[in-house]
Amino acid sequence: MRIGIDFGTTRTVVAAADRGNYPVVVFETPWGEASDCFPSIAAARRGALAFGFEAALRIEQGWSPLRSMKSLLSANRPVAVGDTEVSAMELVRGYAEALQAALRNSNLGADAAATALAVPANAKSGQRFLTLEGFRRAGFEVVGMLGEPAAAGVEFAHRYARTLRGARQRVLVYDLGGGTFDASIVDMGDSRHEVLRSAGARIGGDDFDRLLAERVGAIDAALLERCRVEKERIHANTRRVVVDGVTVPIDEYYEACAPLVERTLAITESIVGDDDDIAGVYVVGGASALPIVARRLRERFGRRVHRTLYPSGATAIGLAIAFDPEAGLEVDERHSRAFGVFRERAGGDEVAFDPIFEGPVSGPCVRRYRAAHNIGHFRFLECDRVEDGTPTGELNPSGELLFAFAPELVGRDLSRIPVVRTEPGPEVEERYTVDRDGFVAVEILCAGHRAALRLGAHPGA
Repeated sequence: MRIGIDFGTTRTVVAAADRGNYPVVVFETPWGEASDCFPSIAAARRGALAFGFEAALRIEQGWSPLRSMKSLLSANRPVAVGDTEVSAMELVRGYAEALQAALRNSNLGADAAATALAVPANAKSGQRFLTLEGFRRAGFEVVGMLGEPAAAGVEFAHRYARTLRGARQRVLVYDLGGGTFDASIVDMGDSRHEVLRSAGARIGGDDFDRLLAERVGAIDAALLERCRVEKERIHANTRRVVVDGVTVPIDEYYEACAPLVERTLAITESIVGDDDDIAGVYVVGGASALPIVARRLRERFGRRVHRTLYPSGATAIGLAIAFDPEAGLEVDERHSRAFGVFRERAGGDEVAFDPIFEGPVSGPCVRRYRAAHNIGHFRFLECDRVEDGTPTGELNPSGELLFAFAPELVGRDLSRIPVVRTEPGPEVEERYTVDRDGFVAVEILCAGHRAALRLGAHPGA
C-alpha cells in the first residue's frame, strides 16, 4: 500500500492510497482513544528514548521532553534531550521506527510499503537528507519527497477541480504549520502540476504559542504546551483566553500576533506580484486555524480563499494522491532556494562566491573554464537569497570538495598541498542539477579526471 507522510513540527499525519480513495490513517492511543495524527515529540531519561504516544506517557512520568524536533534537522549535530545526547539522524530514525510500529496497530493494519514524504518547500539539503535517510533506516521504502505546499496543491485540485477552469489554473497555497511557513504558486494542469514559485520562513504555531505564554508567566515547556492547547481552541467568537488562571483578552493576543501574520502576507505577496490568474488561495496547516489569519487573507484575496476541511491532513492526502500510479499525476517542483560555491582566487589569497542557482530551478547549470590553479577548493553553500552576488539570510554549508586540476596531483592528499596559480590550465566542466527530492548533484570533469557528489549527506551520517 502507498502512503503519504507529513512529518510535522507538532504532529505527523499519514494518508493512504486505497483504490482511488485517500483516507487519513487513524492511530490507537495508549488511552484507548482514536487519533488522526501521531505526536511529533520525543522524551528521554538516563540514555533511554521514547517517541510519539509513548513519549507523551513518559513525559507525564517525569522524563525530559523534546518538542518541535523537526526544527532541529538543519544539520546532523548532537541534540540534548535532558540528560541524554543523541544525533539528529538517530532522532529521526527512532521517531520513524515508532511511527512504523504505530502504523501496524492503526486502521492501516500493516507496515507501510511505498512511502512519500513531505518537506518544507524551502528545506535545505541537510533537512531533506536527514528526513529521507532517517525514514529509510527505520524500514520505510521511500519512493519520493515533495514540498508541503506542492502536496497541498494536489489535494486542492482533487477536492476543488471545478474551480480550475480555462486560463485560471494557478493556486496559491498558504501553508502555516507548527514551525514553518511556506507559500507557493502551483500551476494545475489536467495531469501535470508544476510549482512555479515558492518562498517561506521559520514562522509557525510554536511562535504563536510563545506569544500567548509571554502574557501568562515564566515560559517553560509545560506552559508552552498548555498555551498550544488553548490557542487551538480559539474560534471566531472567542473574546478571551484563560491559561493557568490568567486571562488574556483576545484583542491583546491578536495585536501581538499581527506582526507575524503580516510577515507571512509579505512573503506571500513576494511570489504573487501581478499574477491575476490565481484561481484560489488554499489555506492549510494547523496554525492557519487562528481566526486572525483567515481574516487577513480574506481582506487581501476576498472570496478566492478556501480553507481546507483537513488543515493538518491536506498535505498527507496530497502526497498519497501525487504518488498514486492510479491517479496519473506528474508533479514538477522548482526548488527556489539559492545555492552557490566559494572559489579560490588570486593564488588562494582570496575567495569569491559564485551563485549557481538564484531562483526557481528549472534545469541543469553548467560552468566551463580554464583552470587557473593547481587545485580547486569548492565550498558549497545554500542560502535564502543572493543580493549583489553575496549570499544572505540563513546560510547553510552543504559540502566541500578538493579537486586536482593538475594531472600529477590526482590521487594525492590535496589537503597537504598549497594552492598555487598555474594558468593556463586544462579545461574544466562543472555540472549542477537538482533532483526530484531537492538534492543538488555536482559533477566535475577535468583532463579525464572526474568527481561527483550529492550534496546534503552529512559525513558520518
